[in-house]
Amino acid sequence: MAAASAAGAVAGNGVKVAGTASPAFLESNPVAETKALISELCRQFYNLGWVSGTGGSITIKVHDDSIPKPDQLIVMSPSGVQKERMVPEDMYVLSPSGSILSAPLPKPCPHKPPKCSDCAPLFLKAYLMRNAGAVIHSHGMESCLVTMINPLLKEFRITHMEMIKGIQGHGYYDELVVPIIENTAHERELTDSLAKAIEAYPKTTAVLVRNHGIYVWGDSWISAKTQAECYHYLFDAAIKLYQMGLDWSTPSHGPIPNPRGVSGFCQNINKSVKAGSLMSNHEIEPSRRCIVLDIEGTTTPITFVTEVLFPYARDNVGRHLDATYDTAETQDDIKLLRSQVQDDLKQGIAGSVAIPSDEAGKEEVIVALVTNVASMIKADRKITALKQLQGHIWRTGFQNHEIKGIVFDDVPEALENWHVSGIKVYIYSSGSRLAQRLLFGNTSYGDLRKYLCGFFDTTVGGKKETSSYTRIKESLGVDNASEILFVTDVYEEAVAARAAGLEVIISVRPGNGPLPENHGFKTIKSFSEI
Repeated sequence: MAAASAAGAVAGNGVKVAGTASPAFLESNPVAETKALISELCRQFYNLGWVSGTGGSITIKVHDDSIPKPDQLIVMSPSGVQKERMVPEDMYVLSPSGSILSAPLPKPCPHKPPKCSDCAPLFLKAYLMRNAGAVIHSHGMESCLVTMINPLLKEFRITHMEMIKGIQGHGYYDELVVPIIENTAHERELTDSLAKAIEAYPKTTAVLVRNHGIYVWGDSWISAKTQAECYHYLFDAAIKLYQMGLDWSTPSHGPIPNPRGVSGFCQNINKSVKAGSLMSNHEIEPSRRCIVLDIEGTTTPITFVTEVLFPYARDNVGRHLDATYDTAETQDDIKLLRSQVQDDLKQGIAGSVAIPSDEAGKEEVIVALVTNVASMIKADRKITALKQLQGHIWRTGFQNHEIKGIVFDDVPEALENWHVSGIKVYIYSSGSRLAQRLLFGNTSYGDLRKYLCGFFDTTVGGKKETSSYTRIKESLGVDNASEILFVTDVYEEAVAARAAGLEVIISVRPGNGPLPENHGFKTIKSFSEI
């Protein structure tokens, strides 16, 4: 192994080469062990079909307890090398910023000159944006095929599979959502798309590249490897279910309703879901493949939110922050709140107070946070920073049986009937996805999540913005937006959804606000009318 010596030179993929580094530093035991580990993993991944044909790559940060993770060195497998024949001396060592500190020596013919992986800029995005400890890029066939089943889909979704529990932050009942970005001719050209997907999906630990493969990251190489194995298992399961005519994205994994392009499989499945049916008044009822439901005023009384959930969150902010202050989850919540409050102060939003730095002490920080959160709740602000924290507070309330989810009496039967009919049902609410899952998972009618295929929150956009419903339509992969029915109690949301092409019905429930005269939407008082 030779240290790179041409300061300021540039590698083949555009990564800047650093000046000479200390041989003792680059050849320390932690660096050597990481190189050996990558060689071993590459051989294993080759046998799994993830890195065949010199494709794919692996990178791991050199673990050293004395060095913060953002400052740790990066060891990376090279590009264009037979992965099953790699040895530790083939590895590159990079600085946290991506500068090459050590490069492998050339090998005799027929080997090509060494080249730092074309994936390097993408790996660096995962390290920078997610503070990852390792990143794996796989060309596994499963990760390629699941992006090709429906070219309209911008996400891969699956739920109610045991291996979902192997993905960070997910459980059996959760819906796993993996963003899909479009492939390009050169790997480095994916960098911006990958970064946008990481930003748009703050909880994801992977990004799929259509017709290409997947990038998976974790806090450590063990976490990245475990999750990569689980992702590939789930992709393989989805493909096999698809071949059987079964829908992997629904809780029951029942027959695919109104299948399209599933040649040879279940062509006559679920005839109850038709391309359009004749109603009693001789009008044609539109085809519905998906129903998207609002919560407050639609599935659940407004009073439950205003008189139960909001007060519980407001009264327990201090207790929750004090008990969980040092956890990664709460620190992430605080980071989001700091950013939001900074923007609020610039805009002069009433009730906002500056949050002191960590040096001021835990107690001072919590006092300021409590003041800001109380003001945000009072103003009923629909912002991600607030909704994320509220979801974590409500989780404690549900777990301690201090809160019970409330839905209208007609909701459980309707959810079950739609589920049996093969219609996919989703929730779209300004509350966080966690809060949504908690509400429907802990109702007086039991766990209703078994009838729900997924959850959308304000990370797709505001509920009064047409673009939000366009994103939902793209995510669900329907051919026509009119195949999605959106049910809400808010006129402005109905207008935005209809502008995106969705079918819309307005829910008229006790306590809901008045509607404009001649609003032009169909209304219902019960889901039994749908």
